[in-house]
Amino acid sequence: MDHKTIKDKLTFVKKDKLIISIIGIAVFLLMGFISYSYMIPEWKSYQSEFKELVEEKFGPERAATVPTGLQQVYVKELNKADRCITCHQGVEWKGLENAPEPFRTHPKEILEKHPVNKFACTTCHGGQGFATDMHDAHGLIKDWEEPVLGRDLGEFYVMSDKKALMQMNCNSCHRYDKSTKGAGYINRAKELVNEKGCRACHVINGRGGTVGPDLTYEGMKSPEQFNYERIKGFHSEFSWQIAHFKNPKESVPETVMPNFNFSSADAQALAMLVMSWKKEHIPIEYIPGHNFRDIPTEEEKEKEERMLKGPGAFFVKKNCFVCHSVSTLGIDAAAQIGPDLAMAVEDVQSRFGRTLDDFLEKPTGTMEVVLSTMITLTPEERKETIEKLRHAYDIYQQQKKDAQLAKGK
Repeated sequence: MDHKTIKDKLTFVKKDKLIISIIGIAVFLLMGFISYSYMIPEWKSYQSEFKELVEEKFGPERAATVPTGLQQVYVKELNKADRCITCHQGVEWKGLENAPEPFRTHPKEILEKHPVNKFACTTCHGGQGFATDMHDAHGLIKDWEEPVLGRDLGEFYVMSDKKALMQMNCNSCHRYDKSTKGAGYINRAKELVNEKGCRACHVINGRGGTVGPDLTYEGMKSPEQFNYERIKGFHSEFSWQIAHFKNPKESVPETVMPNFNFSSADAQALAMLVMSWKKEHIPIEYIPGHNFRDIPTEEEKEKEERMLKGPGAFFVKKNCFVCHSVSTLGIDAAAQIGPDLAMAVEDVQSRFGRTLDDFLEKPTGTMEVVLSTMITLTPEERKETIEKLRHAYDIYQQQKKDAQLAKGK
């Protein structure tokens, strides 16, 4: 073997030793980091900082009472095991209302009605209760669908009230409240459900029509059930719901849901409401007023009774009232989308140049879709529709004459 060959082999061996040494050092450092992380986890640093804060503000005697180690709240009734207070140790301390997070005192007025030992933390705030580091505990991780509904998420979705998203969890217990103190978005959404007549097409809490899908447990759907092909920006169930409320046909081309021209704030409120509608097993003592059902108001019951038993009951039973009023027969449209059918005889003639009989026999435009999919009429029902609409128009004409005579006097 010549000297050059021996030299090359020695150089190769030296390189191998260097590589092995580097790998060895890297493994040693990695194991050291893992050991350090295990021995001194993130929550230990927070506990140390909290103890220093207490000692500085209240003295060493109070600091000595600060618990150490993993802390957990278990609520059997809700099947909740939360370790949030491992880091958020100041939740029930007085005097730390202005301390930085995670050491700040929880607002007193809320804790008085929602004590930690009865509700835990994630019931209201969301997040992954059994996690012990911040990133995992806040739940913004893959395959965890219940992140902390706090300021960060509120800013991401451009909410005017950055903490409003938590109202979705509030509505789990307050679902059947007409209005809930401190839940402005949810309250607004409930108002919109009544104002826009959503129940005319959708079953909500066991009451409503069947033109559209049942929304009673809409919040139980997983994000994978939604089609995001037409959704711009970040793909999530919340963003899908907002886009759908702002422009239904853009999200679901085949839908018959009208565009109500909701503002961004109203669309966000409605998205929060429908996502809060889940099938929860909540003990009766957690439900305000022990009310487990959606009770209509006396005004709503009176109106439903009047419309179902009055001369225009036919238009309620056939779901025409979803979009159209028949004012002279006492029928008020749920959503006020289409024209008043009391004037259908002259309205059809002026708009389409056809008689009412001819139009109902061969409808065009939107009514062609409606009468072939949503509202199907037998020949007998079609004849009855024409008779009732003519009767409604006769009443309209008589009311018009009476008004003119009264004005002439």
